[in-house]
Amino acid sequence: MNYWLVKSEPDAYGWHHFIAQGRAIWDGVRNYQARNNLKAMRVGDPVLFYHSVTKPAVVGLATVVREAYPDPTVADDPAQTKFGWVVVELEPVLPFTSPVSLAQIRQEPLLTNIALIRQSRLSVMPIRFDEYELILALGQQSLAQ
Repeated sequence: MNYWLVKSEPDAYGWHHFIAQGRAIWDGVRNYQARNNLKAMRVGDPVLFYHSVTKPAVVGLATVVREAYPDPTVADDPAQTKFGWVVVELEPVLPFTSPVSLAQIRQEPLLTNIALIRQSRLSVMPIRFDEYELILALGQQSLAQ
């Protein structure tokens, strides 16, 4: 099993959109490294959902429900299909009771090497199991109190 983090601008496609939709095709990825990360996702892999730009924070947990397939938004464009752009499908699992802010992540010694900080512009990235567990625990901290 692999662990992932995906980023989205909340005004364009936020957690509330995701919850309302119930299942999402994760499309629009136009970076080779992010594309390769989509190709590596497997059904059942956990995915942290991160709001970027305004109030950056991890806000929920999703899961991969369909593995990579050709991006239908470029199916009729030969200039784009040659790049092998793909999509995956995700479903929401759990909203965070306490969003885990970028500031919190930066301050956490155990997260100093997380891809979110090292490759801040990448929209789809792998994370380690220990990073996933810590962020998940921080996001659910008010449930434990």
